[in-house]
Amino acid sequence: MSDARAARSERWRAPSRPKTNTGLAAAGLAFAVLTIAATAAILQMIGAALEAGGLSSGPTEIAVIVVGLASVTLIIPAWRAVRAARRAASAPDVVAARTFGAEAGNLAWIAIGYSVTVLLVDGLGLFVVANNSAVTHTFFNMNLIISSFGLVGSAFWTNVFIFVVAEILVLVWGLVIAVARIAPGDAWKPIRVVATAYTDVFRGLPAIITIYLVGFGLPLTGLPIVRDLPQAWYAILALTLTYGAYVAEVYRSGIESIHQSQTAAARSLGLSYAQTLRYVVVPQAVRRIIPPLLNDFISLQKDTALVNVIGAIDAFNQAKIVASNHFNLSSVTTVAFLFVVITIPQARFVDRQIAKDQARTRAG
Repeated sequence: MSDARAARSERWRAPSRPKTNTGLAAAGLAFAVLTIAATAAILQMIGAALEAGGLSSGPTEIAVIVVGLASVTLIIPAWRAVRAARRAASAPDVVAARTFGAEAGNLAWIAIGYSVTVLLVDGLGLFVVANNSAVTHTFFNMNLIISSFGLVGSAFWTNVFIFVVAEILVLVWGLVIAVARIAPGDAWKPIRVVATAYTDVFRGLPAIITIYLVGFGLPLTGLPIVRDLPQAWYAILALTLTYGAYVAEVYRSGIESIHQSQTAAARSLGLSYAQTLRYVVVPQAVRRIIPPLLNDFISLQKDTALVNVIGAIDAFNQAKIVASNHFNLSSVTTVAFLFVVITIPQARFVDRQIAKDQARTRAG
């Protein structure tokens, strides 16, 4: 008994009293229990609403059951947090007390964090089935989504064609503008002024206005080459002008981030200014600007939906036609799904490239 008292006394001789996180663990357990109870009640309401709206089926019932069972697992980290807090309170030394206390705190926050996520999912499900499942009927009518998917999907290829061609042209045009903006010497000053004015104007203009002006204005001019272009090419021209200004600034920032010693070394070896840009500066700059370039291209892909203002039959315009015929927006949900499907992989690729750049910087 004296040994236990001595150990306990030694434990509290630490400079700072170890945190057992007993209160936090109890809060995590209470939060998990309340979340499970709330989830059960909300899922019961969702099931009743689906059945009343005629939307109840095998898959929906299975989904409700899976969500309910998943919410029950919240009790696991919460109860482990309580056990760790108890072990911290009865630990024989400072190190063990702090170890178990930290574990209790971490598990409690895990239980709370996942509980909040489950409540958000519950709230979303409740919103979807609210007002006799009006949201579900309006945006997620599966019969209409399936029947219109062929029309919307085929029209989506117009968007794909526009953003693929526009991205290629933007890469070239943006580099031209960037090189013009950084051209050295007094002889190139007028070019720098023009390039600067171009980037200022087209970064200030909304893309929809540029598309409208190009799509409706150029045919009215009667110019031999541009008056008979297909509508998709008007959209490509407008998006190239708009995003060329943004990408030019991305190029310029990447070029200016290359240390001047690289340029000086290349020029000392006899390379001209153009050769220095081509073989030394631009290749290094491009590697640095891949993430922001991809972010601009993701925005460009989404802006292809703006071509509907000039009457091009893209996915959004086709979905609007279907929606107006059926007084339902589920076909527009299909368009949203298609854009998300092509955007998310690119966003994850951008994150991966940024992580690689950060790792390379830390290693350097």
